Amino acid sequence: MSAERLSSQRNIWVATVRPDGRPHLAPVWFVAEGKALYFVTDPKSVKARNLQRNPKVAVSLEDGDAPYIVEGLARHVNPSAEIVRLFKAKYDWDITTDTQYSQLFEVEVTKQVR
Repeated sequence: MSAERLSSQRNIWVATVRPDGRPHLAPVWFVAEGKALYFVTDPKSVKARNLQRNPKVAVSLEDGDAPYIVEGLARHVNPSAEIVRLFKAKYDWDITTDTQYSQLFEVEVTKQVR
């Protein structure tokens, strides 16, 4: 997937696994850096709680005409200056000052499905 295409997309859909095995799907703002995807969420959100128990995710773009679907492992990370800059440039959002959406996850892509 080209960095240009990823940077032009506003949202990705992140699927996580609930404790009972059911999927949970949510749209999130994101940035891409290298081979990783990054998104920020509320630490109390369903997806954050799911990822604390099970780091497996599936991610897709909203564009159904040119699908992009990957699987990966998500982990909580501290924001680097570059990731902060990318969120600011893309969304005019300083992720370091947001008190609600304060948990940054890095998705290491393990498999590209489409």
